[in-house]
Amino acid sequence: MRYGRGWAPELPGVVTVLRVLRLLLHACFLFLLGVGTARYALTGPAAAHPQWTHWAVGCGAALLAAVYCAGALAARHDVHRTRSLVWLAAVTLLWALLSWAAPDFVWLAFPLYFLHLHLLRGLHSVAAVVVITAAAVLGQVLHGGALTAGMVLGPVLGAVFAVAIAAGYTALDRESERSRELIDTLTRTRDELAAAQRRTGVLDERERLAREIHDTLAQGLSSIVLLLRTAESALPKDPGLAATRVAEARESASANLAEARRFVRDLAPPSLTGANLPDALRRLCERVGRTGGLDCRFRTDGTPAELPSGYEVALLRAAQASLANVTAHARATTAVVTLGYLGEEVTLDVYDDGEGFVPERLRPRQDGTGYGIASLRERVAALGGDLQVESAPGEGTAVAVRLPLTPEESR
Repeated sequence: MRYGRGWAPELPGVVTVLRVLRLLLHACFLFLLGVGTARYALTGPAAAHPQWTHWAVGCGAALLAAVYCAGALAARHDVHRTRSLVWLAAVTLLWALLSWAAPDFVWLAFPLYFLHLHLLRGLHSVAAVVVITAAAVLGQVLHGGALTAGMVLGPVLGAVFAVAIAAGYTALDRESERSRELIDTLTRTRDELAAAQRRTGVLDERERLAREIHDTLAQGLSSIVLLLRTAESALPKDPGLAATRVAEARESASANLAEARRFVRDLAPPSLTGANLPDALRRLCERVGRTGGLDCRFRTDGTPAELPSGYEVALLRAAQASLANVTAHARATTAVVTLGYLGEEVTLDVYDDGEGFVPERLRPRQDGTGYGIASLRERVAALGGDLQVESAPGEGTAVAVRLPLTPEESR
């Protein structure tokens, strides 16, 4: 039998306040009962009442105290509502009998107001308060013989005060319930957001690894295959050239192994370790010229400046992927890589004089190829830049990368 529906909200501070208020209510009831019993014992029964009523009132007061304490102790557990109402009816009936027997018990109506307001619902609780107020006034009139203003004002003001406090408790209860629901909603939202962020992180990491594998390992393995095919073709006629191509394939395999280890460590590309971007691009062109059988040139425009690590990685990957496509598909004789420092942006242009193609028809294929341009465009877009591909059949291909430079990044 809990005093009030939902009087145990989840907020610890509110629970403590309401628990203290319940204890004060119990103490008030027992105190007034004790005072009434003591006054009655000292004054004795009225002359119109037989002597035995003295003992009956004492036993009734003891019974009321026992019933009330039993209910208060049971209220610490979730007792069924029907039993709670039976207990409330028993307490109210015993109070009415004691008030009829002696005026000293009339003022127990004040804590009874709170019991009815807490355990009854809506208009029923207000109606019960009105009935108790009327009973308290009639009890005083019964023993006093005449109706006075004090007999009416005391119970009425007590009833109004009790209703006002109960309304405040109800508002506090509703507010605490709303707060609890808000906390639950925020907790669920936070958990859902964390789960969404984890899923997004997993997808981003998958995309990053896919780009890294395509731009490095896949291109490197393609180069190794091409070198080994050249060595195989040259082996009967020119063992020296075959040995050179095998050595170059071994060098490319070593570079790929270093890239694979970098995936685990998540460090900068080995080709950028201990070197700047222009040097790395120059070595890349020299290696492609040796292994791809084409004239690969590198040049710079503007004054070289230090770039963020993410910019250097993106530009190097763009050059690697573009030259790998030139070697594998373009049938070109010349390729030119141009790195430009243009003040507010850094650019990378890769041009070849190969067969060219229609960029709009480029689509990923089932064998896992065809993702290069899309992967490069995603990598560059993640840094706020853009990638353009210009090509036509028989007119070669130009890949242009533009990355914006803020004042902080250009220093």
